[in-house]
Order: sequence, then structure tokens, then C-alpha cells
Amino acid sequence: MATAISPLAVFSAAAASSTTTAQKPPQTPPLSRLHLPTLQSKPLLPALAAHASAIAVAAILSTASPSLADTGAAFNVYYGTAASAANYGGYGGNASKKDTAEYVYDVPDGWKERLVSKVEKGTNGTDSEFYNPKKRSEKEYLTFLAGIRQLAPKDVILNNLALSDVNLQDQIASADSVSSEEKKDENGQVYYVYEIDGSGAHSLISVTCAKNKLYAHFVNAPTPEWNRDRELLRHVHESFKTIGSY
Repeated sequence: MATAISPLAVFSAAAASSTTTAQKPPQTPPLSRLHLPTLQSKPLLPALAAHASAIAVAAILSTASPSLADTGAAFNVYYGTAASAANYGGYGGNASKKDTAEYVYDVPDGWKERLVSKVEKGTNGTDSEFYNPKKRSEKEYLTFLAGIRQLAPKDVILNNLALSDVNLQDQIASADSVSSEEKKDENGQVYYVYEIDGSGAHSLISVTCAKNKLYAHFVNAPTPEWNRDRELLRHVHESFKTIGSY
């Protein structure tokens, strides 16, 4: 290797050559013996290979899938109007709802909207729902109730929600754990957050009051889907908020 040839060795050879010239006529050594181009090129190969590998890794990382926080790539924003059953159209896209929306939440890319009937809206207040077409029970939906000015205690709210949702009643009754906490957004609006963990399913619920209405956003998934999509489902849960004047 080139690194094994030290300057001392070159200087020693030069000294020996000068000693010999005192006894022999001057003799110029061939230039090829002093020029070492091939010895210096070989150790560069591993370095170049390592550098190329680093560039390849950087390229892979730069083209990796976007994170969950990149909502523009992984999610679509749903604008909900919480219209009464009498004023409910219920069909078509939500693009025209943006100006009159009362709440928003993120929908995972690829999920499908389930059209809510006027009867369902009038009986249990369901306003919107989206589901994973690969597993329909993995879903998010929102219900609302008009005429509510402020939140009751957390346990009262959860019990009232269960009165109009038989599946929620059963899930609470058989749950391994039920937790609740109170949070405030940047505007000081209060949200109740519930997490229900059962042997067969997992639920995240966010409840708040605005515009004399109570809004409840649900994220439900069977346990296998929850274990697989936990991060995505928490993002969806945390994306819900009311908008406009309060």
C-alpha cells in the first residue's frame, strides 16, 4: 500500500545512491521506479465505495414516505357543517362545506365516506363517518347535539353518549380500562378526551361544546387494527377541532 512507503525510506534510498556515486559514474535511476501511481489508486477504492454508499443511503432517506404529521400527503381534511336533519343534503363531496364548516378532522387517504341518512342524523345525531374499506369497523365519525351550552362533568358526558350508542355501552361495560382527561386548545376551548381499551376493540373520543352544540368525535378500531395503526388513529383523533366563532 502507498501508506507503507515512508519518506524515511525514500530519503535512505537517496542517501545510498549518493554514496554509490562516489565509486561509480553517475547513473540516473529509471523514472518508472520512482513513480507510484498504481499504489496510490488502490486504497481510494474502499473510500469511494463508502462515499457512494453514503450518497445512496441519503437518497433513500430523502425519498422515504412522509410522516403522519405531513397531513397534505397522508390525509384529507373533512369539513363538517353539523346541519340539522331538516336542512341536511347528505350527498356529494364536502368542498362546498368549507365556508360554513363548524368542525374539521383528518381522514386517512383511501378511507371511504359512509353517507348518513336523515333518519340516522335525526335519531342519534350522526353528522359524518369515514371507514377503512379493508376493515369497515376501523372508522371515525362525529355526532352532535344542539342546545348544549357547556360541558357537564366528564363521567356524565360519557354516560350520556352511551345512551344513544349501544355499541359504546357494551364496550364500556366490558372494557379493561377507561381513562378521561380535560384539555384546552390554543384558544382556551375545553375538550374532554376519553380512551376505552377493551379485549376486542379500542376507542378514542373527543368531546367539546361550541355554538350551543355538543360535538363528539369517535375513532374506533378492533384490537388487531389498533395495534397496527395506533399512530395513524391517534393522529386522526387529535386532528378534530371546532372552527369559526364560538
